[in-house]
Amino acid sequence: MESLFRILNNHLFMSAAMGWLVAQVLKTLIDLLITKEFTPERLVGSGGMPSSHSSTVCALATSAALWYGLGSSEFAISSIIAIIVMYDARGVRRETGNQAVVLNKIMDYFTNEHPEDLVFDEENLKELIGHTPLQVLAGALLGILISFIFYYVYR
Repeated sequence: MESLFRILNNHLFMSAAMGWLVAQVLKTLIDLLITKEFTPERLVGSGGMPSSHSSTVCALATSAALWYGLGSSEFAISSIIAIIVMYDARGVRRETGNQAVVLNKIMDYFTNEHPEDLVFDEENLKELIGHTPLQVLAGALLGILISFIFYYVYR
């Protein structure tokens, strides 16, 4: 029980966790408004607006800066991790999603137009796994805002 209490009182952890949670809820609500359908996968899935990856790591890095200072090891480590995660969400993972779109079209073509030529046992690849620059920026700003709220509420 003491371990749970320590985790719940870890300002950096809680700020990052709240950054993820708020981003996922917002992502689900935005998807609901756009598609007019509730998609439960959006509550835990990747991709979409805002980036929960960016929100999580920016909340962590900003909290480290607020609690320990810009010269701290905590800030240095979390900032480098934030840069890597946001770069990956915007770059590598987005390109993977774009490739999945093309591969799904190829799979559909062979399955629907020429089923005798090739049979795919796999379902369609997940296409929504990366983020646009705007989604990354929105997630980053959300995480920064959440960490400031946590800091001023709990200090």
